[in-house]
Amino acid sequence: MRSDKIKKGLERVPHRALLHATGLGKKDLERPFIGIASSFTDLIPGHIGMRDLERFIERGICYGGGVPFLFGVPGICDGIAMGHLGMCYPLALREIVADTIETVCNAHSLDGIVCLTNCDKITPGMLMGVARLNIPAIIVTAGPMLSGRFRQKKLAFVHDTYEALARGKKGDISKEELSCLEMEACPGAGSCQGLYTANTMACLTEAMGMSLPGCGTALAVSAKKRRIAEESGERIVELVKKNITPLDIINKKSLENAIIVDMALGGSSNTVLHLMAISHEAGLELGLKTFDKISKEVCHITNLEPAGPHFMEDLEYAGGIPAVLKRLKGKLNNTLTLSGKKVFDIADSAEIFDEEVIRTTSRAYHKQGGIAVLFGNLAPAGAVVKQSAVNPKMMQFAGRARVFNREEEAMQAILSKKIDKGDCIVIRYEGPSGGPGMREMLAPTSAIVGMGLADSVALITDGRFSGGTKGPCIGHISPEAASRGTIAILKDGDIITIDIPNRKLEVALSKTEIEKRFKSWKPIPPKIKTGYLARYSKLVSSADKGAILA
Repeated sequence: MRSDKIKKGLERVPHRALLHATGLGKKDLERPFIGIASSFTDLIPGHIGMRDLERFIERGICYGGGVPFLFGVPGICDGIAMGHLGMCYPLALREIVADTIETVCNAHSLDGIVCLTNCDKITPGMLMGVARLNIPAIIVTAGPMLSGRFRQKKLAFVHDTYEALARGKKGDISKEELSCLEMEACPGAGSCQGLYTANTMACLTEAMGMSLPGCGTALAVSAKKRRIAEESGERIVELVKKNITPLDIINKKSLENAIIVDMALGGSSNTVLHLMAISHEAGLELGLKTFDKISKEVCHITNLEPAGPHFMEDLEYAGGIPAVLKRLKGKLNNTLTLSGKKVFDIADSAEIFDEEVIRTTSRAYHKQGGIAVLFGNLAPAGAVVKQSAVNPKMMQFAGRARVFNREEEAMQAILSKKIDKGDCIVIRYEGPSGGPGMREMLAPTSAIVGMGLADSVALITDGRFSGGTKGPCIGHISPEAASRGTIAILKDGDIITIDIPNRKLEVALSKTEIEKRFKSWKPIPPKIKTGYLARYSKLVSSADKGAILA
C-alpha cells in the first residue's frame, strides 16, 4: 500500500508512534489509510450538513476495511462573497483546494481519498487535486437545497433575492414582501436550488464517473444522500484494493460526456473554466471550440432555474442524472465510472419519471446546447454565453457601449436608472488577472432583470457570470483588459454587436482605429498589491485556458 511508506519498517518506529498517538491500534496499520477531505463550514448553506455526511463516509470506510482520516478544506460561499471584494477569492480558492488535496495526501502517503464537497469552486478544486495526485478517489457532493415557499409559490435563491432586490428598488414589490422573500428563499442546508455552478458541477462530476450514480441530484436533506455517502466510503476501499485511479476515469471521452450532459442541462458557463482546468491536471487538452462543437450537436432538454420553471428537486424526482444519461445514450461514450458500472449500464437501468422535466430530443427546449462560444475582434480568443437563458429576440443585438472599470460602478448605474434600452454594459478589468479572480456578475445581471431591462440591454465582461445569470450576458472575454484585450480600449458609444447564432462578438471599429487607441492606452494599476490575490494575479492564465495557474 502507498501508506506503507509511513508505517512499515524499522525506520518508521517514530512514524508509528505518532500514528498510535492518534488512537490507532496495531491492526489499523494493516488497513488502507483513507483521507476524507471535508469542506464543512458553518459559513456555507451548501456545506452545513456535512458533519452528518462525514459520519456516514467514515462508517462506509470502516465497513470496507479501511481507516478513515478526516481533514479540512477551505470553502467560500459565492453568494455571500458576491458584489464586493470577496468575489475576487472564489476562483482563486479553486487552486488552494487542489493544492490542499495534493499536500495533505502526499505528506501522509494516504492510499485513497473521499472528497466531500458541494459549492461552486470547491468541487472543481477537488477534482483538479485528485487528477493531479492520481490516487484512488471518489467525490461526494452534499446535494441541492429544497425550494423555498411563499404564499404557495416555490422560491429560488437568485430569482427571489437578487432579482427581487432590483424589483424592490423599482417599487414593484413592497418592503414587507421583500423581507419575507429574504427569510424564505433559502429554507435550509444545500446548494442553491437551480442549475447554478454548484449543482451543475455536481451533475457533471457524476456524468464523468467520479461520483456514484444518483449523487449529483440527491437532495442535501435526504436519507438517499446519507446512503450514497456511506456507499462512497465503502467503495473507496475497493478502489484502493483494485488500484482504480482518477485517470482511469477522467479521459477525453468521459470529459466529452460531461460536456454533453452540461449542454443538455443548460448548465452554468463556469463549467467551461472548470472542465478545462480539470483536463489540464489530467494531462489532456480541452479547448473552447470543443464546447461549441458539442453544443451544436446536443439539444437542451431540461429547463431549470434560472432559465426555466424547474428546480433541482424536480430533476431529482424525474430520475436525476441516470435518467439524463438514458435520454442522451445515443450521444454518449460508454466509459467506465467509479461505481464499476459503465455509462450505458447506468443509462439502461434508469427510468425517466417526468417527460416534461427531462424532455425527448424531439421536444427539446432548444435545438442547441446551453452554452455558446463567441469570437470576433472584441474576443479574438473567445467569449462564453449561456444561450439557453437568453430570450430568442436578444440572440442578436447591437447596442451602444456603456463602459465601466468595476462591477460596483455598473451596479450603481443600473440601480440609479442610468442605463437605457439599447445599451450594452461593458464591465472590464474583472478578468482572472485584472480582477483579480474573475468576479461573477450576478448582482448586475439580476438587477438588469429586476429593472425590466432583460429584453433590451446586454452586458459583456472579461469577468464571469454565476450559473444564476440569464439574458444576453457575455463573459470570459479573452484576452482580458489587463492583458491588452480589445475590451480595454472601448469607449462609451461604441457600437457592439452580439450575434449568438453566428457566434460573433464584434465592436464597430477598424483595425486601424483599434491600433490607434492602443497607442495611448495604459492599463489601470493592480487593484490588489499584497497577499495571495497579488500572487495569483501574476500567475493566473487567461480564461480561454481555464484560468489555471502557470
